[in-house]
Amino acid sequence: MTSLAAQPARTALAAGRAKSRLARRVIETLVRTILIGCAAVSIVTTFAIIAVLLEETRRFFLLPEVTVSEFFLGTEWSPLLGNPKHFGIWPLVIGTMLVTTVAALFSLPLGLITAIYLSEYAPRRVRTFLKPVLEVLAGIPTVVYGFFALTVITPALQEMYSGVETYNALSAGLAIGIMTLPIVSSLSEDALQSVPRSLREGAYAVGATKFDVSLKIVMPAALSGIVASYLLAIARAIGETMIVALAAGNLAPRLFAAGQDLLRPIDPTKQTQTMTGYMVQIFLGDTSAAGVEYRSSYAVAGVLFVMTFAITIIGNRVLAKYREAYQ
Repeated sequence: MTSLAAQPARTALAAGRAKSRLARRVIETLVRTILIGCAAVSIVTTFAIIAVLLEETRRFFLLPEVTVSEFFLGTEWSPLLGNPKHFGIWPLVIGTMLVTTVAALFSLPLGLITAIYLSEYAPRRVRTFLKPVLEVLAGIPTVVYGFFALTVITPALQEMYSGVETYNALSAGLAIGIMTLPIVSSLSEDALQSVPRSLREGAYAVGATKFDVSLKIVMPAALSGIVASYLLAIARAIGETMIVALAAGNLAPRLFAAGQDLLRPIDPTKQTQTMTGYMVQIFLGDTSAAGVEYRSSYAVAGVLFVMTFAITIIGNRVLAKYREAYQ
């Protein structure tokens, strides 16, 4: 009697479990479908951007005013002024690398020093306070950094050296360095923290100082993470737009121009133009969408894409070579 009375309850319980499993399976399938859809959208968007970039670049090189040899070997970039127009990409490349070099010289060593301090020297309370403060810098809009470079950094540089122009690569590079500093310090600090404690304790056991442990044990062990932070910061600096558009100027000096100082294109105290700065100038101007000037921006964007893609490939190979695995 007891078993017969309990049978409906067991049947109801089994049915409830079956419904629960079915609902869980439906939810899992729905979540998996959403995730796959999001991944597919990002992949399709990426390939669509690349396809549009390649197509517009191809159309640019088909124009009668443009030659491939001049674009890749020319030393003058003047698509908006002059007749005939010149489309040598190297002045923009030099300007981009100049600003990036200034930013890297500022942010990479300072970011690594900050990361070593936070990881190895700072007390826990100081680390929990300083790291979020540094990461706040990454959330500041880049246009704010541009105005900061124009209104604060440039006047300060002009007080120290009168040869600094109002628009210059040095102030733009320093502002980008401040912006990329949290990337280097945060990622490098995470890499240093991931080094096993046993390596530190082993070095301390044989009489090593904290300085020796930090520079000779921990930093080499976290080298792959540090290199990754460096490459990410450099790629971010190369692609920065608003800071250089506001602070660096819109003049791409001609390389090897007659009567011009040969060091003028690489002088950080003078104004220069980067690839992203030129694209901003085109899209904010009155150029026709069917004109050669407008189409040249896609060719510049293509070169910028190749540069950042090359940095990514090099970074992956470097990380694969120096990656450390710990048990």
